[in-house]
Amino acid sequence: MTEASIWIKICGMTSAEAISAALDAEVDALGFVFAPSVRRLEPAQAARLARGARGRASLIAVTLHPPQTLVDEIVRQFEPDALQSDLEDFAGLRLPETLARLPVLRPGPALPEHLPRRLLFEGPRSGSGSTADWRQASELARSSELILAGGLHARNVAAAIHAVRPHGVDVSSGVESAPGHKSADKIAEFVSAARAASRGMTHERNRYRR
Repeated sequence: MTEASIWIKICGMTSAEAISAALDAEVDALGFVFAPSVRRLEPAQAARLARGARGRASLIAVTLHPPQTLVDEIVRQFEPDALQSDLEDFAGLRLPETLARLPVLRPGPALPEHLPRRLLFEGPRSGSGSTADWRQASELARSSELILAGGLHARNVAAAIHAVRPHGVDVSSGVESAPGHKSADKIAEFVSAARAASRGMTHERNRYRR
């Protein structure tokens, strides 16, 4: 990722058309949901959908308080590049050393004293369109590679990037035409808006350095 770019993940992939649209937009990561959701997939189903995306974007398995048996099935059948789950979930899971972790933190007064190097800051409930606490996210972004999620869409992602200054952004319901159904046009609009905001911030930083 260059200074002028921002890491972008489209989450909740359920169709080949959505994956194609995200790859055409050159996003960095695709999220496949294995938690209770209208976007939930079986590991074998996700593996078939993701076949053409391997090597073109990071494949992230999205879970929430998963049992070890489900994680083992995801690793064996889907072969993700990373596992995303709430931070406290990782303490009880056995994971391959080669599998990257993307811990999720949510707004609240009791955040950990020592933050992971990279984390995803989410709203209270994943996939619901609920906006995260941008003020708290901004504080966390000063000491971590924070990926902002929760209630983002093409119309507010620029404001979110300026307010939080995150390492990346993550969107799901904000690029859908209906719950669980991604819109190619909305994916393109979101990615374009996020990248334009990131470039604008880079230009602003460079102006102040002169």
